[in-house]
Amino acid sequence: MSIWSETRGYPQRAFFVCLVAYGFSQLDLALFSYAVPSIRKDLDLSLQEMGLIVSVSYTLGGILQVWFGHLTDRFGRKTMLQISLVAASILVAAHSLVTGAISLTLLRAGAIFSGGALYPSTGAIVTEIAPARYRGMMAGLLQTAYPLGWFAAAMFAAPFLTIFGWRALFLVALLSLPYVLVVRAMLKETDRYTLAKEKTEGRGLFTSIGHLFTPEMRARSITTFIAQFLFVVAYGGSAIFFPTYFVESRGIELGSSAILVGIGNGVGVLGYILAAYVGEFVLTRRTTVVVWTLLGAAAFLFLVWGTKSYAATISAFAVMSMFFYGAAAVKFAYIAEIFPTHLRATGLAFCGSLAVNLGTAVGPLLISTAVGRMGWDMAFTLFVGIPLVMAGLFYLFLKPVPSGIDVDDVQKHLAT
Repeated sequence: MSIWSETRGYPQRAFFVCLVAYGFSQLDLALFSYAVPSIRKDLDLSLQEMGLIVSVSYTLGGILQVWFGHLTDRFGRKTMLQISLVAASILVAAHSLVTGAISLTLLRAGAIFSGGALYPSTGAIVTEIAPARYRGMMAGLLQTAYPLGWFAAAMFAAPFLTIFGWRALFLVALLSLPYVLVVRAMLKETDRYTLAKEKTEGRGLFTSIGHLFTPEMRARSITTFIAQFLFVVAYGGSAIFFPTYFVESRGIELGSSAILVGIGNGVGVLGYILAAYVGEFVLTRRTTVVVWTLLGAAAFLFLVWGTKSYAATISAFAVMSMFFYGAAAVKFAYIAEIFPTHLRATGLAFCGSLAVNLGTAVGPLLISTAVGRMGWDMAFTLFVGIPLVMAGLFYLFLKPVPSGIDVDDVQKHLAT
């Protein structure tokens, strides 16, 4: 039996609805990265000031996402997914109205909070409706929404930035607004959530977070958080400033830079698919995360130090994307299954979203500060390459989970 036949019907439908919703959120968030060079010029912001804006906005957004993850465990995955989708669309589009650093910071925080909140809601839905044998594949493939969203954003960014300017580019986010009607019509609340709902009714935010640090949960929560944080210090510092790096360090024209990053992310989808397959059928997901992360670090360093021409750069970026960013396919699937149903969205929000946002807050700040002192290449090496290697090693401290066991049986395995 194939994954296509085994997931036919509602599981397939729910997966594709969540994939597109998550893809819209990534498209919306990617618009900012492509617009950074133009925003800096128009608002007269230094690289350090932009790094601080990113840092503050991701910190605020990450804290709010933990609250949203808690609400997703309390009030349902479908309900909170719809709220996130509408809020993100409006807040990203409102970037077209910013007048300075303060308004940009506040709107970024709101967009990061609402757009990033789709991470725990879509992840919980796919993890809970997927057949046990293909849960890792489906949760992993959901992460292809990231490169697909960035690729789609690049296709808008190249012409919009050249013809209409960066303010018009953010209006593209309104395309995701009508999609809430699709979510409303085609998704239903998961059966696993419905059965576990009584455990979350009336439960406060701090009670939910406290459950993550009970004796049986503490080690996995802390280790996962640290590993995710280190990974995203590397990711945040590189992804947000890659278009700027190619413009300022390599002398590539802005539109060509957007296309380079977009195509690299598009090709990188293959890495997500391969990682999901290897994590499901060849190695464990934990071990695949380690392998992909370390290969991603090696590919990143080759991109920085071993390429010069546009063709070589785009090829190296695609390979790097396959491993560095492709690791997300198995990271996400693993994190989603190691938390029980009544804590799944909270765990994803705390160990996933909060760690991701704090890492994204720290990474760009480190890069923007270091570039003026040591140049782009050395800054990328110290604050992307090294944290990425450390993250890969940290994942080794997490316990592997065999593929094919029911998601509700994972807790029994981790307790042994």
